[in-house]
Amino acid sequence: MSLIRLTIKGISYSQTQSGAYALVLSEMEGTRTLPIIIGAFEAQSIAIALEKEIKPPRPLTHDLFKTFADRFSIVIKQVIIHKLVDGVFYSSLICEREGVEEVIDTRTSDAIALAVRFQAPIFTYENILDKAGIYLKMDEELTIEEDLDSDDEEDEIEFSLDEGQEKEDDYYSHLSLEELHEQLNDAVANENYELAAKIRDEISKRS
Repeated sequence: MSLIRLTIKGISYSQTQSGAYALVLSEMEGTRTLPIIIGAFEAQSIAIALEKEIKPPRPLTHDLFKTFADRFSIVIKQVIIHKLVDGVFYSSLICEREGVEEVIDTRTSDAIALAVRFQAPIFTYENILDKAGIYLKMDEELTIEEDLDSDDEEDEIEFSLDEGQEKEDDYYSHLSLEELHEQLNDAVANENYELAAKIRDEISKRS
């Protein structure tokens, strides 16, 4: 069965599970996306790895794993999302050390967090995309429409900013660049990386 390469489309708040996030993967040569519900810690870890400008003052768990692997010449060659059972995705790390490959079972969220750090490609199988793949629309809010479910009905999962989030964004839009950089430094020092990413985005808008 052929593998299909995926890329990270984005991370959004999940409206279906409190305190969780939706990691959206997209096939590189197609239009389908694969949303995966992950925890807040894993979402933060993936976001930090994607944000090259944000450096944690202390290494996160996945950073520690990367350092450990580098010290012992272990390379993650690729990540494969190989199974979907009862809404749960199962993944494997394909690792190599001194020419010997090993396959390690892992949670998909951890696998993606490590794939970003090792710059390893992410793959899944056609049957998983057939079963769970959806089409992504970008309008005023991020709306994900299911392409297929067991009842042949279209369900929607919507990710949108709540009122409190809009007020927070408006607050940062009125700060000067100097004030934003101070806020960014404070957020990183306090290890509030979600806030740091928002402030970084506001700074980027003005560059």
